[in-house]
Parts: sequence; C-alpha cells; structure tokens
Amino acid sequence: MVDVTIQYANIYVSKIRQSIDFYRDIVGLELQFTDEEHGYASFNAGSIRLGLAEVGMSQDNLTGRHTGVGFCTGDLEQTYAEWVDRGVEFSMKPEHQPWGGFMAMFADPDGNVSYLDQPDVVHSG
Repeated sequence: MVDVTIQYANIYVSKIRQSIDFYRDIVGLELQFTDEEHGYASFNAGSIRLGLAEVGMSQDNLTGRHTGVGFCTGDLEQTYAEWVDRGVEFSMKPEHQPWGGFMAMFADPDGNVSYLDQPDVVHSG
C-alpha cells in the first residue's frame, strides 16, 4: 500500500488581508505564499500547509464554523496566555479532556473555531 499523508488544510475567510495578519502575527505561522488578488495564502504549519481561501458573500456560510483544525504547542498554558495578550478570543480555556487531551478552543476574526492542544499531556480522570 502506498503511504498517504495530509499536506494541506484550508480555512475559509471573508477578508484575506485580515486573516493573513491574524495567522502570521498573532498565531505565529510562517507565511509561505500569498496571492491577495485571488484571495489565497498559505502558511508553513509544521508537517502540513495551512491555506486561507477568501470566499465571496454567496459562500459566507463557509466562514464562522468549527474547522476541526488543531494547533499543537509544547506548553498550552504559556501559549494560551500569550495569545490572550495578543487579543485572541477563546471560547474554552485550557482544560483536561476526559479522553486524556489538554486543549483550548479559539476563534479567528471570521469566527472560525480551531483548537490549541498540548498533545503530550495525558490526563486520566
């Protein structure tokens, strides 16, 4: 069987410039490519690339949703505190999950919800 990997994940946004600023300056991802004329940007996000795709008003139902995209950090509490200081809005503070994870939930300027996770923390409870 041939190995299959995930290389890209896209998040739909309404304003590409505002979203580039958020994911570069607030989240801290490295901007890899941008084409604002066509409403697209991509970031180096570790082993995958995170794409931002600007959608028109007729597709605004694609923004403001739970993305299922997880951002991993080695120190959730420190990253959470830094991002709060930078203005990130969290809908869930860092919490140990019943299944063993340690995570928080945040939203970008379009209301797209992602999670911030510290994957090496195991909590039994």
